[in-house]
Amino acid sequence: MEDEIIARAEQVGVRVRMHARAIDGTASFGIGADEPVVTASVFKVPLAVELADQAERGHCDLAEQITVPAGPKVPSPYGLATFRHPVTLSLDALATLMIGISDNVATDLVFAKIGKPAVRALLDRLGLAGTVLEQDCAELLGTIGEDLGYDYTDDERALTELTPEQLRSLRALDPAQTCRSTAAEMTALLGMIWRDEAAGPGACADVRRWLGLQVWPHRLRSGFHTDEVRISGKTGTLPTIRNEVGVVEYAEGSRFAVAVFTEAVDARSQAPERDAFIGFAAARAIEELRSRA
Repeated sequence: MEDEIIARAEQVGVRVRMHARAIDGTASFGIGADEPVVTASVFKVPLAVELADQAERGHCDLAEQITVPAGPKVPSPYGLATFRHPVTLSLDALATLMIGISDNVATDLVFAKIGKPAVRALLDRLGLAGTVLEQDCAELLGTIGEDLGYDYTDDERALTELTPEQLRSLRALDPAQTCRSTAAEMTALLGMIWRDEAAGPGACADVRRWLGLQVWPHRLRSGFHTDEVRISGKTGTLPTIRNEVGVVEYAEGSRFAVAVFTEAVDARSQAPERDAFIGFAAARAIEELRSRA
């Protein structure tokens, strides 16, 4: 199976690091599962856990109203960054946007509310030593503009003509200089969320709800061709980077956490075969784990 997945990855022009595990058992499968990877927007999952945990412990209120002013905001191709007028939303609504459509503006408002020290403490408490989240979206995307010498508006199409050397020079694409994790740590986190171990039961339920509202069907979901499977997840995208982590739940009760991180050989933005590869790899791995049960 490993050879099959790697061969498909090479065919579509990506390098894959991935991990899948049974949430209620010990079966697992990985390819480079402990190697550092660029999270891109997958880093929003730990933020959601910390926000929900703070709310459950009474340190913040998900009903609190936050006003997003008009004018320049964090670059994002959709969501609040595209709004031309002020809007007021609850923290819960911001979290829904952060996970559901990967809204960068909503993410940075949530990050500012909970604070970087709290996120670091959460990762320490959960034993996720390989997961480092020291940048919000504005800081992360800002490094791309700084490295290239012009404003970057979170649009992959703007970077399609970059040479491999230029791409390798971007700090945002270097796990040592950007938000990072490992595939194994992300499935560990998802397992803790689904078993109510990452925070209190109410907080974990909130995070599961937000992850269940993600709208994108083109990656993880694409590998599962039945309505009998429930999929909750979070994508991550940067030039050359396509990721998704999530949980696949079957009608008979089995549950699996999966994380697929890919790095492409070029910055082509329209590459549906690379999106579909994530679904293929996840489905193939989970099929194998189910067969062991």
